[in-house]
Amino acid sequence: MIHGTWEPRPAARWEDAFLSGNGRHGAMMYGDPNDERVVVTHHSLVRPDGGEYARPPRLADDLTALQDRLLAGDLAAAERFTDGRALQRVQPFHPAFQVRLRRTAGQWRRYRRAVDFASGVAETRCRGWHHHRVFVSRADDVIVQYVTGGALTVDLGLDVRLPGVADRLAVGHGAALSAEGALLTLRARYPDSDRAYTGVTLAVITGGRTTIAEQGVCVAGAASMLLLTRVRRHTGELDVLAEAEALRALLPAGSEAPAPYPLLLSRHEELHRTAYERVTLDLGANPSERGLPGSELLRRPKSPALLERLFAAGRYHLLSSAGTLPPRLTGLWTGDWNTAWSGAFTTNANLNLQTASAATAALPEVTEAHAALVYRQLVDWRDNARALFGARGIVAPAHTDGESGHTYHFHREYPHHLWTAGADWLLKPLVDHDEMRGERDPRLAAALSELATFYQDFLSRTDPDGHVVIVPSYSPENRPANASWGTLNATMDIAAARHALLTAAAYNPGADADRWRALADRLPPYRVNDDGALAEWSWPGLDDAYDHRHLSHLYAVWPLEEINPYDTPELARAAHRALELRGAENDSAHGHLHHALVAARLHDTARAAACLEHLLTGDFFHTSLMSTHYPARDVYNADAAHALPALLIEMLVQSTPGRLVLLPTRPAAYPQGRITGIRTRFGAVVDLTWSLDTGTAVVRPTRTLRIELRTSAGTQLLDLRAGEDCVLTLGPQ
Repeated sequence: MIHGTWEPRPAARWEDAFLSGNGRHGAMMYGDPNDERVVVTHHSLVRPDGGEYARPPRLADDLTALQDRLLAGDLAAAERFTDGRALQRVQPFHPAFQVRLRRTAGQWRRYRRAVDFASGVAETRCRGWHHHRVFVSRADDVIVQYVTGGALTVDLGLDVRLPGVADRLAVGHGAALSAEGALLTLRARYPDSDRAYTGVTLAVITGGRTTIAEQGVCVAGAASMLLLTRVRRHTGELDVLAEAEALRALLPAGSEAPAPYPLLLSRHEELHRTAYERVTLDLGANPSERGLPGSELLRRPKSPALLERLFAAGRYHLLSSAGTLPPRLTGLWTGDWNTAWSGAFTTNANLNLQTASAATAALPEVTEAHAALVYRQLVDWRDNARALFGARGIVAPAHTDGESGHTYHFHREYPHHLWTAGADWLLKPLVDHDEMRGERDPRLAAALSELATFYQDFLSRTDPDGHVVIVPSYSPENRPANASWGTLNATMDIAAARHALLTAAAYNPGADADRWRALADRLPPYRVNDDGALAEWSWPGLDDAYDHRHLSHLYAVWPLEEINPYDTPELARAAHRALELRGAENDSAHGHLHHALVAARLHDTARAAACLEHLLTGDFFHTSLMSTHYPARDVYNADAAHALPALLIEMLVQSTPGRLVLLPTRPAAYPQGRITGIRTRFGAVVDLTWSLDTGTAVVRPTRTLRIELRTSAGTQLLDLRAGEDCVLTLGPQ
């Protein structure tokens, strides 16, 4: 079972609930036939806490003085670059409610709880008694539940009582009988706010008898129940009758109409299955191990079947959580109102890692969701640039709730308001997407122009050698061993500025492009410290602090490719030394994934494989196959689950617009396998098969061009013609 997972018992915790989603609505299925709970989530559900009105601090008038102090050697000066506000987190993500179905306890026989990644359907089945299916439609934007099995006698209701539910949440319930069966509503108004959310469930009940009950309905003797649920966040009052009519419109009409559930599923599958099946991974696992439940497979970390399933689950969950927005720290799901780090979008590593496979793993749906977040927030990014730096252009925040792009989450130890590299990292996946499709998005060209304009205004100070100085500068989320957090010339900031300026110039030819290239040429060189490592700050006297989960200073290696073993071998060696010296600090999953991705770029097979092994042996995954932030299944978090496919692809296939690298860091633990559908940045699809003795790659180009091919046999130039498959035979690996 590669393309799904299953369990022989219900989930006891929400973290183990099986997941479905369409990038807007999410569903979490516990799978208890006697007391089924399906937790409903929605990307828009963030609790108002003042963050909706927060604005960036107006510090631009103090910028020159701060720069003077830092340049003069006052390495704690940035701690005073604040308007005195306390730390304010972004609005926290929370669940809506649970759809609850209670029925008289029955005899469970051959119980099975499963989720099919290819269809997006989660189901619970007890032979002869109960069959409950759930999916979230990409076509109709609705949570669909279908319950069959014997004469159904069920208490059905919408229940807001989830862990950590907000105090003084004003909740109102509604239930009414209808021609189809029943209509249930739940409205929740946030305390001290004019904002609310409303859930509407249309119950289509076949047979039996339905009566109104407290906060729901009682169904007795029914043959089946079809439940259609949507959630809306709103101000004022929502027209629930209009919402109910919209749900009814999804049902087939007329006496000869087909059954509604198969029709709804087929519309959804046409979109979901098509996206999911674009890429596959087969590691030749033992068929008996492929058939194991996920909980058992997780106890066999060396099994290829586990990695196959985690790769498939990662793509499934990533696709399911991306739609109106990209995945949050928790993807699209949470069963608790107290979500760690507000369930935000953290853009200084986490979001970036989670979406890293979107382009190569053929999920443009994820890239489009990422683009939606970026372009929606540009107006706020302009406010950040003006308020913080007195500059034109754009500056992205390190944290966002999906509504506001303003920078206001910062304090002394995390001075994210000083960080200027965020916009480049957020625009980089959109550049990759353009390279793959061979077209340039005019929206991206405009955003890059604004980013380059910011650097024109901001990079106004120079060192004695005539290089511009990035001041203030911040390397998330680290500090020098001998200075405060806000300093000068963080290596990540240098790399991001150079990439932004040169990419903006490529997208926007003309006089501005010449100025931007000239400015990029004046950026400071990278610094190699006394340990032979690429320094995290390119400023004399700032000492590295090696034990940290973030690897911000290796941004030029990954996700950029400015530093690589082919074109910049000396810098690549220094970057590798920096990687060798880097500690894991608090054992965060994202740190291990980031470390492994950099190692793969630098062709350190052993190091990348060791990071992968640590993730597989460190108890980082729930039985839902959603991951955690820390080992021992501590803190529900999507970083590892969503980033794992990116790591495996990076270990097998790497590309730039003019280069293809095959099997750069294949781990010895997986001596054979096949991966199909990988997209390259020169517009080709690659299918790759390998074993210990040989390998075969089929390259399917969509453009005619010449590329550089690198394999274990060496380097050669390869001429590709659009529409003509190129079959490559690889030697021993």
